Amino acid sequence: MRRLSKALGPTATVSLGVLVVMVLIGLIEAFLPTAEFKAVASGPRRMAPGAEYVFGTDNLGRSVLARVLEGIRLTFIVSAASVLAAALVGATIGMVAAYRGGWADTAIAMTTDVLFAFPAMILGLIIAAIMGPGTLSAVVAIFFIVLPTMIRVVRSATLSIVERDFVTAAEISGASAARVLFVHVAPNIAAVTVVQMAYLLSIGMIIESGLSFLGLGVQPPASSLGALLRENSAFLTVAPWMVLAPGAVLSLAIFCVNFLGDAARAVIEPSHPRPLT
Repeated sequence: MRRLSKALGPTATVSLGVLVVMVLIGLIEAFLPTAEFKAVASGPRRMAPGAEYVFGTDNLGRSVLARVLEGIRLTFIVSAASVLAAALVGATIGMVAAYRGGWADTAIAMTTDVLFAFPAMILGLIIAAIMGPGTLSAVVAIFFIVLPTMIRVVRSATLSIVERDFVTAAEISGASAARVLFVHVAPNIAAVTVVQMAYLLSIGMIIESGLSFLGLGVQPPASSLGALLRENSAFLTVAPWMVLAPGAVLSLAIFCVNFLGDAARAVIEPSHPRPLT
């Protein structure tokens, strides 16, 4: 743990701790005492934050804290599942494109250019319009928005690996293309992929929140952080804590993910060469 803390630095270590706490609380939210306060009229309507209700209550008398904890879980699950799926598919496509080259590489590069031509939220709106509002629409939208970035990063990293001598030696020894890619190439680009996943996770959280805020993502009675912002935005002037609480938690999560991604990149690709002794 000390070695990890020293490698990441204090800011990234704190960010990692905050994210771990958020994820754990979100996963066990249903078993916490706060879960019972998600029911309608479990408390006074629009009650200001205090000792009994740390984040106050919403317009229906539900604990804002309880709903924020639920929102953390849904936001992380939707974003992480989408980014993980995009990483697996994008890494495979990127490796194959760089290794095969030729028309396959050209076709994949042109396809990613087409996807990049659409602004993220516009593409998300198109997907939501086709599939209809819901959690699945948010997952698919995030997947297709982050997929081109993952393909480009992995393709670029693979191009520098396939020219190495150990890849040539594997090919000469008769290794199949699948073995070369997944045994010799994939382990050498794993670090780059993980770093990129950290950045894409923050993008996924922003997209999920944006779609949910527009009413196209997570639907009631479920609540993500973006859905809470949409539901409570009408009461910003009379009960600002209803918006500030989920907004602050979402901002903190995104900042922590970005800080952790920066630290991971600094560890994997240091600006100063490491000593050989």
